[in-house]
Amino acid sequence: MLLWLLCKRPMYGQELAEEIAKRRGEKPNPGTIYPALKHLEKRGLIQMRSEGRKTVYELTAQGQTGVARASVYFCQVFGEILRSPSQQE
Repeated sequence: MLLWLLCKRPMYGQELAEEIAKRRGEKPNPGTIYPALKHLEKRGLIQMRSEGRKTVYELTAQGQTGVARASVYFCQVFGEILRSPSQQE
């Protein structure tokens, strides 16, 4: 979900947590979100930059490719569920 959110625009950690809360109904705690962001950075999927006191996260080219691949995979696996019953006949 972090990669998908970052494909829309660069965000800082608090923004990401708020966007996740909108979709899941609860806000992830910092002990969850920041280690995940660090892991994505180590894998080369996102990069960080400072803007004043905030750290902004954005996708790298490798991260954009990863989101595209994950989207294709998700549609292949769950596409049938997403279609309405009338489309499945």
